[in-house]
Amino acid sequence: MTADSSGSAESAGELVRDLTEQVSRLIRDELKLAEYEMTRKARRLGRGAGMFGGGGLCALYGVGCLLAAAIIALALVIPAWAAALVIGAVLLAVAGAAALAGRSQLSRATPPLPEQATASVKADVAEIKERAHR
Repeated sequence: MTADSSGSAESAGELVRDLTEQVSRLIRDELKLAEYEMTRKARRLGRGAGMFGGGGLCALYGVGCLLAAAIIALALVIPAWAAALVIGAVLLAVAGAAALAGRSQLSRATPPLPEQATASVKADVAEIKERAHR
């Protein structure tokens, strides 16, 4: 019986050591997953922001040309200063509407979190709790 007692004590010690190693490895893997996910999202965000900025700059020049054409066309009917004033007022109204719509969208945006890693950690914690209660 002494051999069984020492054998089960070694087994329990090995189980605790294995559990400690597995939990440590699990935490490291979850952190790596979160880091990978956030790096991937940051790269996409940077690429998208660059493309968006370049497109916005080209659109700005295009809109400038169209505005100049609209002012010149309207100047055929009313004085040039009045045509510029009308076009400027319309632009400010459009800008205000766009700013309000943008503010509304920003308030509904969710924070950028590593969703997969968070869900995986929650599942791991639930599994550990379930097994601990057995």
